Amino acid sequence: MSTPVAVIGAGPYGLATAAHLRARGLPVRIFGQPMDSWAERMPAGMLLKSTPAASSIAVPHTGHTLRDFCAATGERRYASDWDVIPVETFVRYGRWVQRRVVPELERVRVVSVDRRADGFELKLDSGEQFGARAVVVATGLSGLAHLPSVLAAAAPEGPSPTGPVSHSSQHRDLAALAGREVVVVGAGQSALESAVLLAEAGAASVRVVARGPAAVGFGAPPDRQPRLRPPSPFGNAWSLWALTEHAGGFRHLPVPARRFLVRRVLGPLGAWWLRDRFVGRVRVSQGRPIDRAEVRDGRPVLSLRGSDGRGAELAADHVLAATGYRVALDALDFLGPGLRTGITVRAGGPLLDAGFGSSVPGLYFTGLSAAASFGPVMRFVCGTDFAAPRLARALVRTYG
Repeated sequence: MSTPVAVIGAGPYGLATAAHLRARGLPVRIFGQPMDSWAERMPAGMLLKSTPAASSIAVPHTGHTLRDFCAATGERRYASDWDVIPVETFVRYGRWVQRRVVPELERVRVVSVDRRADGFELKLDSGEQFGARAVVVATGLSGLAHLPSVLAAAAPEGPSPTGPVSHSSQHRDLAALAGREVVVVGAGQSALESAVLLAEAGAASVRVVARGPAAVGFGAPPDRQPRLRPPSPFGNAWSLWALTEHAGGFRHLPVPARRFLVRRVLGPLGAWWLRDRFVGRVRVSQGRPIDRAEVRDGRPVLSLRGSDGRGAELAADHVLAATGYRVALDALDFLGPGLRTGITVRAGGPLLDAGFGSSVPGLYFTGLSAAASFGPVMRFVCGTDFAAPRLARALVRTYG
C-alpha cells in the first residue's frame, strides 16, 4: 500500500513537518525515535545556546510552545533571555509535542529508500516494505559527525569514547572521563561547553585546542546586546536578523558569499553564560593548527604548529573532537546508491529549491541537511518555523 509522504526522522524538524502535513490533510507516515539525537548524542548537563523564545518547535496548533509545556507539566518556567534550558528539559518538551501532535509516529528505523516508477520503495527494520510518492529526510545529526582527517589518523578504526580519540556526539556522560587528561579540539559552543562539563565532572586537566586564528570568545549577555539593531534568536544584529527572517534568500547567494557569511556572522562562539564557568578552569592553546596526530604508548599525541612556525607536542589521555557535523550523502546510507548519485550537491549539501525539494523529484531535505541552501538557521530549533510550513505547502501543492 502506498502513502503520499514518508518523513524519516522524529526530531524537531521531522515532527514539525509531519504536524504541518497532518494539519493540511495530507496523509503522512513518520518514522524514528522521538528526539533521539538530542537524548543520545548530547552530554548530560548540556544547556541550549538558544533563548527560550527561539526554542519552540513550530507546529500549526496553539498551545505547544516551550512555555505551554512548562505550564502544562509543572516544569520550571523558561521565559526570559536570562534563562537557559537544560537539554533534558528540551527532550521532554519535544516528546510532549510528539505525543500531542504526532501520535502516529512509528518507532521503527527506515533501512532503505529506493526509486520506483511511481515514487519510492521504503523498507523498515520491522520487515515491512511500502511505497511513498514523496520522502522527507529529517534525520538531523545522525551519521554526520565530522572528524578531521588529521585526527582520524590517530583513530584508524574510527572515533570511540573508549579509544584515544572520540567525537563529542559519542558522549552522553562525560563523567566517564573523570580523572583523565583530556584535550578538546574545537572553538565553538560544543567544544567550550564540553570542556567545562569535563572540568566539572572531575577530569584531571582539560585543554581546548582552537585551530583557527580568532580568539576563543563568548557572546554578549542580554543586557549588553545592541539596542538599535533588530533582535534575532542569536543576538541583536542586522546580519543575524537577515539570516533568520530571510533564510529563503540565502540560496540565491554565490557559494563564496554563503561561506563568508557563515564564518563571519555565525562563526565559533560560546554562549554568554558559559564564560564564568570556563575562565580559570580550562586552558587554551589558541591559533594552533594540528599538523599530525598519533598514538604513543596508548596515549594520543598532537603535533601543533604555532604562529611563528615552530611546533610543539601535546599529549593527553584522550582527545575529544568537538568538530561539528558535515552533511555527507554517503552517511545517509539508507538512501540507495542510485538515489544518492542523482542528488545534486552544492556548498556541502543537497541543492534545494524553494520548497526544500532536491534534484530527485519527490525527495526533500530539511534541518541540518538543508543548511547549505537556507543558511545556518537550519541548524537551530527556531528554523522549524521557516522550514516546516514551506515544505508542507510544497508537498500539498504537488501531492495533495
